[in-house]
Amino acid sequence: MFIANKGLRKNEQIRVPQVRLINEENVQIGVVDTFEALTMAREVGADLVEVSPLDNPPVCRIMDFGKWLYNQKKKGQKSKAKQHNIVMKEVRIRPKIESHDQIVKMKKAREFLEKGCKVQFTMLFRGREMVHMDMALDMLSEIAKQLEDLGKIETPPRRQGKKMTLIMAPSLVK
Repeated sequence: MFIANKGLRKNEQIRVPQVRLINEENVQIGVVDTFEALTMAREVGADLVEVSPLDNPPVCRIMDFGKWLYNQKKKGQKSKAKQHNIVMKEVRIRPKIESHDQIVKMKKAREFLEKGCKVQFTMLFRGREMVHMDMALDMLSEIAKQLEDLGKIETPPRRQGKKMTLIMAPSLVK
């Protein structure tokens, strides 16, 4: 039966007759009986934890298991705090967009880039609009040119079925 955390067995859950033992100072003692290793762990007031169950014999370490779990949790929290997830925002436009509507969409995209989000411009085509791909490509290039002070092109305009996409990432210099 495994412990829910990390799948490590400890103390009486270790059922093998012999283990390779590492003591609390990280010194390898060698192959000893499991009962003897458990007695040594209890003498120092710690747990016998199976750290490598697949080895023959399994490797066990004498340590304070609760303290080790606490430290692992703290390490995970620190690394999670340092992460910065970049959010992708989408701005949908059409090839026949009016100039005022395009200005409104550009303002919104500018806000997203200022906040540090990636922006995906998606141009949707319907029916005969597919014939005017060159106009759509020009429009997306113009959008990228207008926003180049805040971001850089991560993925150039490319066609995917009935839509064309352009992805811009915020530039690091502010």
